[in-house]
Amino acid sequence: MLAMQYSFTFPADYDMAIIERRIAENGHRLDGFPGLLFKAYLYARRSAPQTAGRENLYAPFYLWQDAESMHRFLLSDGFKALTEAFGWPTVRVTPVLATALSAEIGEARFVSRVIKTIEPYSILPEWQISPPLEGALARVVAWDTQHWQLIRFALWKNAPENIQQDEHYYQVGHISLP
Repeated sequence: MLAMQYSFTFPADYDMAIIERRIAENGHRLDGFPGLLFKAYLYARRSAPQTAGRENLYAPFYLWQDAESMHRFLLSDGFKALTEAFGWPTVRVTPVLATALSAEIGEARFVSRVIKTIEPYSILPEWQISPPLEGALARVVAWDTQHWQLIRFALWKNAPENIQQDEHYYQVGHISLP
């Protein structure tokens, strides 16, 4: 499995309703995409307290079954249209260490992401912990071995009550499922 995310940062005065409309109009297009386990159409508003927004962002997150499926998407007309609308993103792809997905994942409305540095000479098997759901609708743990980082995503039905400084929060506009 592979996790994939890219993001587009918009100016502070950007009308994020444009992104929300785009998600509402186009989000369904990846429903049932072969090899896609889920795509969360994520965005953050700079002014939204529930997402601890520092910037206006569109930052979708994908969980792919395999590289071939991911490649099929990146070579698609849909991805081409996205780049023509917003620019050429840096696409971050990371191998997945563990996942936990509930049947209610489609009800997710918020996502938290934490990136932790893996210290040199760490005992790597200790980092490969299967994520319990603990109230989340889904959890994905991936790692970036180029930068030695552990990346944890959690999908939630409700906005977080306690916003942590080291977490980034997003709102979910749509979830595409198999």
